[in-house]
Amino acid sequence: LASSTEANFGPSVKVFRETLHAAGWVDGRNVTLDVRYPGDQYARLQELATELVNLKVDVLASMGTPATLAAKRATTTIPIVMESLSDVVSTGLVSNLARPEGNVTGVSGFASELSGKRLELIREILPQANRIAVLLNRANPATAPVLRATESAAQQMRMKLHVIDVRRPAQLGPAFETVRRERADALTLVADPLLFSERPQIVQLAARYRVPTIFEFRLFADAGGLLSYGPLARERFQRMAWYVDRILRGAQPGELPIEQPTKFELVINLKTAKTLGLTIPQSILGRADQVIE
Repeated sequence: LASSTEANFGPSVKVFRETLHAAGWVDGRNVTLDVRYPGDQYARLQELATELVNLKVDVLASMGTPATLAAKRATTTIPIVMESLSDVVSTGLVSNLARPEGNVTGVSGFASELSGKRLELIREILPQANRIAVLLNRANPATAPVLRATESAAQQMRMKLHVIDVRRPAQLGPAFETVRRERADALTLVADPLLFSERPQIVQLAARYRVPTIFEFRLFADAGGLLSYGPLARERFQRMAWYVDRILRGAQPGELPIEQPTKFELVINLKTAKTLGLTIPQSILGRADQVIE
């Protein structure tokens, strides 16, 4: 069960499928994968989760926090293997990272902790920056703890945040008008599956309004965003498949600790920096895993 469109999560499902295959689970031979996408409507997730539970699946793999929350509401007995960037304890997905104890396990992220790191990167590039626009989708329950962490970090750095709630693609244009009107020095985005699927439009609008942007996923930087810093996406979905393999071989989800990322990548789009008239400090370039020129 994915949290948004096939265009968004299809590549991740492909990585998941390939990793299962490498572990000996071949779709159509000794395992069947039933994949569901809600499109751009979180409201459909509960219906799709219930549909999968009614199929009496052996494992329910959920990609993204909204899908995982829907899966958890749909079953307390079928093992759920999640991929979630959120704080999975504060969002109520598990009670403990070391021993989840219930029917949910899988891969979690550091979305809350990394939000402050991204503000620090903005300050390194733009030392005078103090007005930061935050683009988010409040319909995603995982957003709240990330926003709280971002607000806390901003307060310590004496930055002022302007939070802009975007729940539909049509709201992105007006959102960037707000960014311009508020004279934001930079923009950051709280990770969200629906906003992720709109990355071409977000990057195009950022270029049109000449606002420096920093994201969690490198695909934004690849598409023209200024900078990204976050965990490796491919690794998360490979590890999901490892959990499914363990459970299919008899492991209990409550006994498998939640895994958190150990590798992070910093990607800088130097072409975008030059277009914006920005000089990226050598201290950042030296730490970058990739520089797009």
